[in-house]
Amino acid sequence: MRHLPQVEQALGHQAVALIRQVDAACLSVTQLAAATEEAFLAHPDADIITSFPGLSVLSAARLLAETGDDRERFADARAMKAYAGAAPVTRASGRSHVVVARTVKNQRLASAGHMWAFAALRTQAPRAHYDRRRAGGERHTAALRNLFNKLLGCLYHCLQHRVRFDPDRGFASPVDLAA
Repeated sequence: MRHLPQVEQALGHQAVALIRQVDAACLSVTQLAAATEEAFLAHPDADIITSFPGLSVLSAARLLAETGDDRERFADARAMKAYAGAAPVTRASGRSHVVVARTVKNQRLASAGHMWAFAALRTQAPRAHYDRRRAGGERHTAALRNLFNKLLGCLYHCLQHRVRFDPDRGFASPVDLAA
């Protein structure tokens, strides 16, 4: 299964050109990641956002880019959760009552949130929250969305009050907070 020498040589040149394009794309991605990291770490909220479990510098930068840094943009944590698609939608009519996932949302933020919640499962408090939801009968995706919802509420609180994330307070039960 050989070609003519001229065809093989042309295919070789084409392969080298494609490899150079991939190298250039990889270099561009590396440079963009470094520039994003530098710009994000200069932001005043970077320390607060990266204090959350499961957020690297790049994923935290994506989260900040999608939510913005205007403190007045969202009236409350529920508005931020709805924008991200983490808050469920309840549809009730007569005797029927259905709770479903939100479909109208910021898709990029929802995707980043899904990855954030999944990465946060490596730490104790988010994992315990996820496991409680799974034990309660929720499927994996619903439990992850609920964890993202919880983390977004904590993020909103931390950004509004300018404090770093505290897992003992963020994942405490209402009984623990009253004491």
